[in-house]
Amino acid sequence: MELNLNQNIMLRTNHRVAVYMDGHMESDYAKMGIGVLRYLPNEIVCVIDQVHAGKQTSSVLNINREVPIVETLEDALRQGADVLILGIAPSGGKIPESWVSVIELAIDLGMSIVNGLHDLLNTRFSARIKEPSKQWIWDVRIPQFTPKIATAKAMSLQNKRILLVGTDMAVGKMTAGLEILEWAKTEGIDIRFVATGQIGITIMGTGIPLDAFKVDHACGAVETAVMEAADSDWILIEGQGSLLHPGSTATLPLMRGSCPTHLILCHHAGKETLRSPEHIKIPDLKAFIALNEAIATACGTFPRAKVVGIAVNTSSLKADEAKAYIESVEAQTQIPVTDPVRFGAAKLGQAIAND
Repeated sequence: MELNLNQNIMLRTNHRVAVYMDGHMESDYAKMGIGVLRYLPNEIVCVIDQVHAGKQTSSVLNINREVPIVETLEDALRQGADVLILGIAPSGGKIPESWVSVIELAIDLGMSIVNGLHDLLNTRFSARIKEPSKQWIWDVRIPQFTPKIATAKAMSLQNKRILLVGTDMAVGKMTAGLEILEWAKTEGIDIRFVATGQIGITIMGTGIPLDAFKVDHACGAVETAVMEAADSDWILIEGQGSLLHPGSTATLPLMRGSCPTHLILCHHAGKETLRSPEHIKIPDLKAFIALNEAIATACGTFPRAKVVGIAVNTSSLKADEAKAYIESVEAQTQIPVTDPVRFGAAKLGQAIAND
């Protein structure tokens, strides 16, 4: 029997969205808003940010989607927005105190809220909603089911299960996965994407908020989501965290729950240490690849998992520098490398298809 992994999803294709990013469009916390702007299929009528009001998103962010930036919630309402997405993903998932009054005003003005942070809004603000049949708060990071303990069911599948892994947090694992997904669809490949974080779930409309599950349930949650997609030729599993990060426990349940056959390594070009804490050095990529393959496979107990491609985020480099960097990593690792946003995901997709 198929479990309903999206029973609480309320964002529909006819909803018109405003993304609240005030003061954070160019901060490290902007990945929720950027991910939504880049991939959400809904109409996005505006971004709210006082700093860049009057501009278009493409003049501030490295995205092609042209969305006007406005100053206030009232401006967003005049643009026709009926849903407000909180567009940041700060460390720890805490809502900035300065945003509380904005959330209250949005609800009072009749807007629904999409919240991807760990701070839950329903218990705090639902009493302000006057028409529950028309207005809602979606706390994306609430698990929708309690899974059974994982038993490596995915080992029995004959398809390709591709897990995105990274040298750090926020290096583009979801982005690389969604770019591969779009490439695969154009190639007619039967593929499913398993979203495991708040941004992916918001974009796809289904998934598992991995970091909201208890540790004992995390592998089972991944296994449940993967087995729901078992009839697909390819299953792309959105990565979280990193084996290298001292504050992350996410990679292992993703590996055990999905029993991956292929890995795509994601890395921020030129980074020699973690973003935070900076005293943790990123090792030689070949050694780190070997580590991920060894842990995923566990001495042959689980399916052989091979890093078949590397997705690098070259947004901080000029085009010629990006191409030179990609060539140097390819020469070092002897693995296909590209920036899937800048140069397309075909090289990564073909590496999966040909293995």
